[in-house]
Amino acid sequence: MSNLHTASRDALDILVPPGIVILLRGGMAQVPSTPIHTGAKRRSQRVLMQVGIRIRGKDAQGKEFEELTQTLAINAHGALVLLTARLISGAVVHMRHNKTEEEEECHVAFLGPVRGGKAEIGLEFSKPCPIFWRVAFPPEDWTPKNPEARTISTQRTVK
Repeated sequence: MSNLHTASRDALDILVPPGIVILLRGGMAQVPSTPIHTGAKRRSQRVLMQVGIRIRGKDAQGKEFEELTQTLAINAHGALVLLTARLISGAVVHMRHNKTEEEEECHVAFLGPVRGGKAEIGLEFSKPCPIFWRVAFPPEDWTPKNPEARTISTQRTVK
């Protein structure tokens, strides 16, 4: 991300959690990781991508729900989504990809903050499904300094 203006990088550091890979002008950049804890290492890179999905299952009160939403971030093992439905950790839900119509069983792996009446929910596929998102995720050791990474240019071409 060294090619981004400092102000832009600082704004991304505030808006994007550490360790997330973001797509910028046709290239990818990784927000610098500042370890909050020394827990388990991520199994796959997270990519900020909005994908239309439908979530259905039972809420915290055991009531059936179905909700159209979009992902905030995806990875090979699931997604981070915003839901108005209140869920409990470990709850089983079904996530349907709106474009491919594929549906996979997931469980709630993370309960995050509520903002604007919607809670951040981390969903993990119950069984591995690496092609669900139709995205080639960067390898675990990928960094923007990797020779295979595209350079990110913030300069505009003058016509």
